[in-house]
Amino acid sequence: MRKIAVCGLSNRALKMFMEPVMYQFSQTNQIVGLLDIDPRREEICIEKFPELVGTPFYTQFEQFDEMIKTTGANTIIVTGRDDSHVDYIVKGLEHDLDIITEKPMVTTVKDAKRVMEAEGKSKGKVTVAFNYRYSPYHRKIRELIADGKLGRITSVDLNWYIDTYHGSSYFKRWNRMREYSGGLSIHKSTHHFDLVNWWIDQKPEQVFAHGALNYYGKDGELNPSPTDNRFCGTCKEQHLCPYYTRWFGRGTGATEDDHLNSDQKMEAYTNYRPDACIFDHEIEIEDTYTASVRYDKGALLSYSINFSLPYEGYRLAINGTKGRLETTEFHSPDRTPFPIPEQTIDFFPLFGSKEVIHVVKNDGGHGGGDPLIQEDIFLGPDPTRPYEILAGSEAGAYSIAVGEAVWKSSKSGLPIDIEQLLKHNYEEIKG
Repeated sequence: MRKIAVCGLSNRALKMFMEPVMYQFSQTNQIVGLLDIDPRREEICIEKFPELVGTPFYTQFEQFDEMIKTTGANTIIVTGRDDSHVDYIVKGLEHDLDIITEKPMVTTVKDAKRVMEAEGKSKGKVTVAFNYRYSPYHRKIRELIADGKLGRITSVDLNWYIDTYHGSSYFKRWNRMREYSGGLSIHKSTHHFDLVNWWIDQKPEQVFAHGALNYYGKDGELNPSPTDNRFCGTCKEQHLCPYYTRWFGRGTGATEDDHLNSDQKMEAYTNYRPDACIFDHEIEIEDTYTASVRYDKGALLSYSINFSLPYEGYRLAINGTKGRLETTEFHSPDRTPFPIPEQTIDFFPLFGSKEVIHVVKNDGGHGGGDPLIQEDIFLGPDPTRPYEILAGSEAGAYSIAVGEAVWKSSKSGLPIDIEQLLKHNYEEIKG
């Protein structure tokens, strides 16, 4: 029996990890301890899972040792705010526990190094829940490349689009503070950098990037007025903010609170509201990036992401010595203001006719990836799968290194060497 302590009772913890443990994989997995600094989150957790009444609950990191001793936990799930991950992971490894952490593994390369060093001294193992690897389209792309259909990979073009509903949400919450999230090149883009690293099976070597804050923050061009400390739920200028009126129309009577899950409501947690103004002065992270990445086996990545667009999805092209692969995804059809075509993977051989590949889909979050990664995490890796897919600390570290290099390159105007970044701190590189 795997005995699990959950560190951080976030919405991701409840839905992505605890729900399948409680109702699908309970024969071999048991939640024995809960830890969160906000007692209100325990109440919400118990409302959702009454079976956990009486489960030991702890409110301080300093109680971690006591929790492990009292509960006999042999595994921890780390799902608190991004910047809190490193302390729980390292502490768990010191106890020789297995670690399951949501992405990003941590928020800085410095902390990634701490994790890898701690894992090297521990009997425990780190698993990073990169659920986007498990999407049927992404698995198919990995298989096509591994089978040699494209030959040697030479370049990748990946353009990611986040719509105004989803994109603005990052600037209403703690994600907008780099000290908490690492910035969006880490909190969000590590998903994408890990995908590319995994698809082409190459390690990133050098990054050069540009970044900007174009839409949000005090200088956002659509800011109704230069006023600080507003909240969407009580703002008197709602009707002047297109980010609000686009999604919460007067005719429906809907408010932002109506769109949130019961465990995300405005007053659900102590001293936390997920509706801070997207035009606050404290916002200083970027909402737009372009980056070039060079890999150790010769591939080149051209990447961009924008957090304020009319629709959500991505466009991908992968070029190799035998041909080219293309696919386009339109995410969240209910938020897309036009009919969405079926996603296919188009293969163009270097000397031949186009081949359209239709992918067998499966249900579940993150494009069908969530149920499959949950099976691998809680039942063990699928023994019939002919390739590695469940990510460890090294994959987590490389994705974070690229993300950190993106914003540091955009700030300094310098190319960033990934191996140097992993070995030294940035001031040494700059010097």
